[in-house]
Amino acid sequence: MAILDVLLGTINVTFFYVILIWVLFDSLRQSTRNNLQHFKHTPTIFSYITVFFNAVISLLNIAFVFYDYTTRGIIGFNYVSFGLTWVLATMVSFYSMKKTLRENKRFPFVLILWWFFVTFVHIISLSLKLVKNSKSINLWILLLEKNTVETVSLPMLLVMCFNAFPNVCVREQSEIEERLLQKEFESSTFEDEEAFAKAGVWSKLTFRWLNPIFEMGRIQKLEHVNVPSVPPSETAASASSMLEESIRKQKLECGSLSKAIVDSVWKSLALNAVLAGVNTIAAYIGPLLISNFVNFLLSNDDNSNIKYGLILAFIFFLAKTVESLSQRQWYFGAQRIGIQVRAALMALVYSKSLMIKCGGPTHGKIINLINVDVERIGDFCWYVHGVWLLPVQIILALVILYINLGCTPSIAALAVTILVMVCNTPLANMQEGLHSKIMEAKDSRIKMTSETMKNIRILKLHSWESTFLQKLLQLRDTEKKWLHKYLYLCSAVATLFWASPTLVSVFTFGACILVKTELTAATVLSALATFRILQEPIYNLPELISMITQTKVSVDRIQEFIKEEDQNQFMNRHASKTSTIAIEIKPGEYAWEANDQFLKKPTIHIAEKLMIKKGQKVAVCGPVGSGKSSLLCSMLGEISLVSGAATKVYGTRSYVPQSPWIQSGTIRENILFGKQMNKDFYENVVDGCALLQDINLWSDGDLTMVEERGINLSGGQKQRIQLARAVYNDSDIYFLDDPFSAVDAHTGSHMFKECLMKLLYDKTVVYATHQLEFLEAADLILVMKDGKIVESGRYRDLIACPHSEFVQQMAAHEETVCQIPCRKDDSVCCRPCQKNPTEIAEENIQEIMLDWKRTREEEAMTGRVKWSVYSTFVTLAYRGALVPIILLCQILFQVMQMGSNYWMSWATEKKGRVDNVQLMGVFALLSGGSSIFILGRTVLMATVSVETAQRLFHGMIASVFRAPVSFFDTTPSSRILSRSSTDQSTVDTDIPYRLAGLVFALIQLLSIIVLMSQAAWQVILLFFVVLALSVWYQAYYITTARELARMVGIRKAPILHHFSESIAGAATIRCFKQEKIFLTKVMVLIDDYSRVAFHNYATMEWLSVRINFLFNLVFYFVLVILVTLPRSAINPSLAGLVATYGLNLNVLQAWVIWNLCNVENKMISVERILQFSNIPSEAPLIIQDCRPEPEWPKEGKIEFLNLHIQYDPSGPMVLKGVTCVFPGQKKIAVVGRTGSGKSTLVQALFRVVEPLEGCILIDGVNISKIGLQDLRSKLGIIPQDPTLFLGTVRTNLDPLEQHTDQDLWEVLRKCHLAEIVQQDPRLLDAPVAENGENWSVGQRQLVCLARLLLKKRKILVLDEATASIDTATDNLIQKTIREETSGCTVITVAHRIPTVIDNDLVLVLNEGTIAEYDQPSQLLQANSSSFSKLVSEFLRRSSQSNCKKR
Repeated sequence: MAILDVLLGTINVTFFYVILIWVLFDSLRQSTRNNLQHFKHTPTIFSYITVFFNAVISLLNIAFVFYDYTTRGIIGFNYVSFGLTWVLATMVSFYSMKKTLRENKRFPFVLILWWFFVTFVHIISLSLKLVKNSKSINLWILLLEKNTVETVSLPMLLVMCFNAFPNVCVREQSEIEERLLQKEFESSTFEDEEAFAKAGVWSKLTFRWLNPIFEMGRIQKLEHVNVPSVPPSETAASASSMLEESIRKQKLECGSLSKAIVDSVWKSLALNAVLAGVNTIAAYIGPLLISNFVNFLLSNDDNSNIKYGLILAFIFFLAKTVESLSQRQWYFGAQRIGIQVRAALMALVYSKSLMIKCGGPTHGKIINLINVDVERIGDFCWYVHGVWLLPVQIILALVILYINLGCTPSIAALAVTILVMVCNTPLANMQEGLHSKIMEAKDSRIKMTSETMKNIRILKLHSWESTFLQKLLQLRDTEKKWLHKYLYLCSAVATLFWASPTLVSVFTFGACILVKTELTAATVLSALATFRILQEPIYNLPELISMITQTKVSVDRIQEFIKEEDQNQFMNRHASKTSTIAIEIKPGEYAWEANDQFLKKPTIHIAEKLMIKKGQKVAVCGPVGSGKSSLLCSMLGEISLVSGAATKVYGTRSYVPQSPWIQSGTIRENILFGKQMNKDFYENVVDGCALLQDINLWSDGDLTMVEERGINLSGGQKQRIQLARAVYNDSDIYFLDDPFSAVDAHTGSHMFKECLMKLLYDKTVVYATHQLEFLEAADLILVMKDGKIVESGRYRDLIACPHSEFVQQMAAHEETVCQIPCRKDDSVCCRPCQKNPTEIAEENIQEIMLDWKRTREEEAMTGRVKWSVYSTFVTLAYRGALVPIILLCQILFQVMQMGSNYWMSWATEKKGRVDNVQLMGVFALLSGGSSIFILGRTVLMATVSVETAQRLFHGMIASVFRAPVSFFDTTPSSRILSRSSTDQSTVDTDIPYRLAGLVFALIQLLSIIVLMSQAAWQVILLFFVVLALSVWYQAYYITTARELARMVGIRKAPILHHFSESIAGAATIRCFKQEKIFLTKVMVLIDDYSRVAFHNYATMEWLSVRINFLFNLVFYFVLVILVTLPRSAINPSLAGLVATYGLNLNVLQAWVIWNLCNVENKMISVERILQFSNIPSEAPLIIQDCRPEPEWPKEGKIEFLNLHIQYDPSGPMVLKGVTCVFPGQKKIAVVGRTGSGKSTLVQALFRVVEPLEGCILIDGVNISKIGLQDLRSKLGIIPQDPTLFLGTVRTNLDPLEQHTDQDLWEVLRKCHLAEIVQQDPRLLDAPVAENGENWSVGQRQLVCLARLLLKKRKILVLDEATASIDTATDNLIQKTIREETSGCTVITVAHRIPTVIDNDLVLVLNEGTIAEYDQPSQLLQANSSSFSKLVSEFLRRSSQSNCKKR
């Protein structure tokens, strides 16, 4: 019979675990199912009866277990296992009715099998009992107390067995029912956008308000639209307004930003402080009562009051429950405050950055403020209460020690605690210093990364990417050096504080022995419990101090930024004046760097007062670097006033900068720029700005997407779009900075007539230009030279003075026009200009945009983070060799720590078991050993962390630098920057410790479970149940949490992108008075980020609440078991130790769950970095077997053989069989309309795009067979958008540091830059600002030309190299180019006719094919040629002013 009982018990347990495993697998299976599968069938009344019968049988069995225990005082294993299996079966039957019945038409097979098994057992059992009592034939035997459950259950079981038949418990739904349920489901997912705000107290306490999100995430992939909004207090608008109000109260100049932040969130902080206090008090109830519990266990009387023990156990459980709930609310409240502070600071930094003029903080620094500093301040809200909680916890600990051990040991404990804290002070100061160094190094690296990514195309064309990569790696090495020191210092701090509880306990117990205080097992275990609970805040102290120091650095950096903004704030705003004056220019001096000690003279010097009347057209002309752009900026207030009175502008303004600023978005959004659509006016503006044909060419028209920085638009298109934006703004005054430089003769003429002279006929227009043919129509001309207005007046008056500066510039223009041959049939002086909006020659950077758009949202990985990501991360450093050693150190630390505690408990259980010397000696030895192992663990962790982070960074950055140019065309730089900053910072200091912390906590948790099982083996069964439930909860949770964590990373990038874009166009945004619109947009983006972060934090707490409760139940049942077991069956010392460690069970379990959730969420950063570590790369830089001769190319002959180019298999063919030869040492001009293939031809030459068919030969060498570095380093190019890098004149001219100063000065003189450079006493070391902002566009083009001449390449490509240079300088430059490149092959893509006409050959492309290719003189003779028409238009436009002048 005993064997049968064991067999039945084993089968019961087997069924329990089989059903449990089925639940786990089904929940995971359901999470991948589509929600439509839930609407196929509906349960019948029979299924409800089945669930009800299951519940009744479960209650009967549980009731019998309690009845048996109260009557006989024992708990039968079979009865308990049978009851637990029925409880689980009831839950599964209910779950199945709600979920699986709708799909499978019956209950799970394992459940049906269980019902049949129990029915069979009950029938056999009752039959045997009837047979045994057959002589008396008394049916009442079935109702005896032992048989009642079986008798009552059997009829219900027989009914449940009918579930084996299909379609008994479900029926098919009608189509109408199915549609209604589907609509109900869909509407329920969106019906409650404010779930948190409407939730009740219980719902908020247990986070039940998140259930709809989990349900959504379980049945389908969670999208951003499925995530509800944040509460009103966490929105960016609300948070930023509260912070700004606090700043006004604080008067930031005298006050502090930290005080303003606290003032804006003090109510939330106060409530959070109350929750933190409740949590702390509840946490100390356990150590206070542990001595009572241990004394109860040590009493030898088996008949001692069990009720007292059960009451103690319940108080422990209640205290732990209050502790858990308050902790979850405290942590979630802290995260909410963090979200509010982050939103407020992001909005504050953004609004201030829009007000900063030139000379303020760099773009990289502002991005770092958002990426690092704001995040850190938000994170500190989680630590803020640790500042005051630590002393409170120490005081409570001392009170408990005083109650148990007396006065002297308590004072000893306090003294050692204070000593440890004092020892930490110098370490904390060192941490702050090292962290500041890390931030400075990170700033430099991010700044260079940002600049490099923006100009990566130029670097690749010049074959400089390897050099810039090395510079970036050097900056990272500097950062690594400080990071290395910082993490080793953190190791020392962590070791000190892991060892501090050991030190405190050794000195405290030593003091007890000295003053002869009796140490009993109860007092020792109570003290150890106190030290252990005090260990967490003491252990967190280094992190707290580190966070305080880091946050202080971040707050100081933001405060410094705000103060810097106040000094640079834009001030020049004046209301419209009723008089006829539009602009009042007063005498004064202006400078970009007002505080520059090296500034010899101001940028702009205005000597005389000047009035510009309303409706006047004012032209500004002058040589390159004369101050034309600076004069316009002085009128706009964008340049600092050094002395004198500021220029006053009366009326609304529009501004077209020389370097086009285009937003990401559609063409229409760029033109409207926040204005309402007026269709008629809009169409007039589009036509006037010569955009009509471009819009017709684009497949999506004006709804075509513009990529980052307008990279998929040509320079002319960008210029015309921003001109259209200005005109559509319908302002009073227009400031146009060289708007015609990037367009050809036809388009420029059309824009001038239709836009300036018609659409803006009654407006005041100030335009700077080098196209002198547009000056004659101006009402006033301002001639600039060396930053001064040297002449002003009407065209006729200025041209009448033979020795004026203006006449000299016009003479240079006439000289240029005279060089162009004129056909006899061209009556250029008499023929009126024909309107021809067709744009023949415009460079299109990305022709592929004509038919398809490549802008896309960032692709997020889906599903769980793959194990390969974890294995790669763990084994990156030293191939994972140090990982086993780290784990061994942790295991030995845990074993020795537990061993020391057990030793103290066992040795003090009976008086005189060991002497005092032996007691303290063994304890100190074990404790000291554990400290040594923790030191080894922390040092090895620091070593592994630095090496892993470094390898990840190297892998990612090397992959990005080797990526093809097309990757950067479709990937905004903000995505690369977010990985290089936020994700890399997470990898540097966070992920290794999160992952290790998870493993270490699991080791601790398992060791406690093993310890508990030694005292009471029944704990193992309970632990398996709780573990299974925990795994199920975690699996249910992670499907939603994982997608939320991914969304957090993805939603951050648009904020960074909007920041970058807005900072670049701040002058335009201010001029158009669009700050509010842009601020509103960034607030929407911040709210999108906040709502995801809010629910990401909340889901973690949802899981923690439930797992906490389960482990609190485990602890409670352990205590109940220890109370109810006979004294002879337990080891009192071990039982006391179990209770002591059990107090920390929920904290440890919470730490495991928190790390478990955080590890996967944080590992997404590793996943994102690895995603960019495997980008398909370009062709090899060097192919050793196919290297050209060192002197290649000698002649410079280029052959295009049947060249076919296609950007993408789904895109159009851009070049269609181009075959031609560019003879060596000749000059070839390439012209053609937008989309004709000019850009593609140049890109094919540099192998930016590889040919689909055909090839290119240079001096007989197939360029596809050699390495990219060998090819590109032999070619030279000046791009249309001149690029300068942050640094000095020297580093911009010679980034590779290959030339002497003499060579540099020589090319500067040839490019007419020597005088400009000599104005700064630092000469070649004169600084160049980010993007070359302190140089005019014309000067930048000259620097690019000097850079090209310095390289002395045999083949040169000039892409509109002198578009922003005045005619006189251009003539000199063209002469220099002719002289310096006499033996070179020069390919020129140009709009200026004089530049084109000077070439030996002209290639005209049309729709990817060669339309014309001959000498310019030959093409001019053909009346029908496109080139001839282009020249005629230029001659007509130029000759009109000449005719009038004569």
